[in-house]
Amino acid sequence: MPNKTGLVFFPAFDWAISSTHPEREERLLYTKDQLFEEGIMDLPEIYEYKARLATFKDIARVHFCVPEIRAQVTEAHLIAAGGTLVLADALMNKEITNGFALVRPPGHHAMRVVHGNRGFCNINNESIMIEYLRKKYRIQKIAIVDTDVHHGDGTQDIYYHDPDVLFISFHQDGRTLYPGSGFPHELGGPRALGATINIPLPPGTTDGGIHYVLEELVLPILNEFQPDLIVNSAGQDNHYTDPLANMRFTAQGYARLNARLKPHLAVLEGGYAIESALPYVNAAIVLAMAELDYSCVREPDYREDKFKQSPEKMNYIKELVEHLKEIWKTRTLLAEQKEFYEGDFYEQKRSIYYDTDHIREQQWEQIRLCKTCAGYQMIKSRGMYPTGMTKTIFGISIPLRACSICQEEARNYYQEKINNPQGLDFIYLQDKPRDTYYRYSVENNSQVEIE
Repeated sequence: MPNKTGLVFFPAFDWAISSTHPEREERLLYTKDQLFEEGIMDLPEIYEYKARLATFKDIARVHFCVPEIRAQVTEAHLIAAGGTLVLADALMNKEITNGFALVRPPGHHAMRVVHGNRGFCNINNESIMIEYLRKKYRIQKIAIVDTDVHHGDGTQDIYYHDPDVLFISFHQDGRTLYPGSGFPHELGGPRALGATINIPLPPGTTDGGIHYVLEELVLPILNEFQPDLIVNSAGQDNHYTDPLANMRFTAQGYARLNARLKPHLAVLEGGYAIESALPYVNAAIVLAMAELDYSCVREPDYREDKFKQSPEKMNYIKELVEHLKEIWKTRTLLAEQKEFYEGDFYEQKRSIYYDTDHIREQQWEQIRLCKTCAGYQMIKSRGMYPTGMTKTIFGISIPLRACSICQEEARNYYQEKINNPQGLDFIYLQDKPRDTYYRYSVENNSQVEIE
């Protein structure tokens, strides 16, 4: 039996940030035309699925949407997320060997708390897919490899305290590009230290540099982690023609990356060179995932001599890889640092900026330091909007594999906050073990179960 690669196309004709914004429907329309014109969609190894709507409950497994889900998502968002769920089901039912969700709007900058759109993202499509897979099919260990040129800060945020999800992101150095994060010291929370690996690459990195990172660092880590499933957060804005970044990746480079990575599921993220990159890159990736010949897929202006990695940058990349190898090797020792284990909770504060909607968020986070499980998470978040309005929420998230003591504590905290909601507008509970999700409105003194 040949490989069977499932595809979902959803260009979201009715959703746009603006008519001239780089994140627009043509990103997928040019790709779909190319795949049909080249006859790729007629191959027996390729099967197209139709997207469906995700439910509000699918979204509530991942996000605290302020003030509610319908305020943050359109039907287009529900279909984009739903397209990933269609492929997830097809994979688990053994209808396909792997799948690529070519959907928009993208999602990897959407964090657990959502006050608005940041980095063109409102909800995190691949995290919604992963939580759906974990709940419905009981998949435990998942690896996410984010190949977008921008650091996948939203996905990192969602899984930062989860030891069962390995998040690896290679991207253009955050000192030179949005969102200004994704550095080697961002390693994961106290019970998941080392499960986050960030690889900030210098501008101008070519296929050679990225493939060195893949072969010398990413694949060995994946081999040791032994995930049940590999998900590619498939941004294509590392391409040499992309208008929003400064990297030198090619269609052939993307194809070889996917041929070596062998993701079970890929979800489209960024990539904004609509004519000069996306049709070629996507065609190459689809062929690589289906284990078909991709050697003839070339951009019209491709010349091999234009993409030689400079010795200086290659040396920098090699030193970075050695540094991250050492971190991975010593992650258990690093996790035993005393400051992570003082008291019952690990606490941190941070500021988040929503570049699309110009919202400023202040966030206070607490993680229960449990000796039995990964602990539950509590977040207080205050969003300050351009209109001058503010919204303050408190959210509690109970992991799927939380111990019985942490589950009881977290549910009690939720009730305590409802009884004493001083200064809060909304209170949320993500109860993943029970697969129940609640939103409490302080103003209306009412609780709603999200379904």
